[in-house]
Amino acid sequence: MEECRVVHSPTRGQNNEEVLLGDAVVLTKLDRAIGWARKYSIFPYPFATACCAMEYMALSMTPYDIDRFGALLPRFSPRQADLLMVIGTVTCRQAPILKRVYEQMAEPKWVMAFGACASTGGFYDNYTTVAGIDRIIPVDVYVPGCPPRPENVLDALMALQRKIQGQKQLLGETLAGRLQERKAA
Repeated sequence: MEECRVVHSPTRGQNNEEVLLGDAVVLTKLDRAIGWARKYSIFPYPFATACCAMEYMALSMTPYDIDRFGALLPRFSPRQADLLMVIGTVTCRQAPILKRVYEQMAEPKWVMAFGACASTGGFYDNYTTVAGIDRIIPVDVYVPGCPPRPENVLDALMALQRKIQGQKQLLGETLAGRLQERKAA
């Protein structure tokens, strides 16, 4: 994978001293630049249903400060969010609502299963609980724990950022073509 390069081109200043543009010019691929921008501008939609929501709230506090990762401002409209954080237990009655929220999100979109209940159904072994949200929508990152510690959530967020940076970034016609393929399927 090609890394960013800083261009050092010497020029002459007012007193004929050499001035480098190395701090002002960076060469990279457009794909990598967009990946870097998306990596640090994640807008989460918290789909909070259970006790894991308390740990989610702790993420914005001083010791953890999720804002350092560019993911502090939650969006409570799926059309403005690109990360769906499913936080807690999902019941069979909530499953269609979760699917609708996911479908309303714009591309590109990612999903985080937050806690044991969202990942596997948790300790609930009954007919009303969905045994993992991956039966309803695709999941990109799983956060272990019941409830998961904020450190686990930050680790999962960093893993998602690495995934976003490494993805091929869809632009213009490519994105429109992918959306049409999804609607046809």
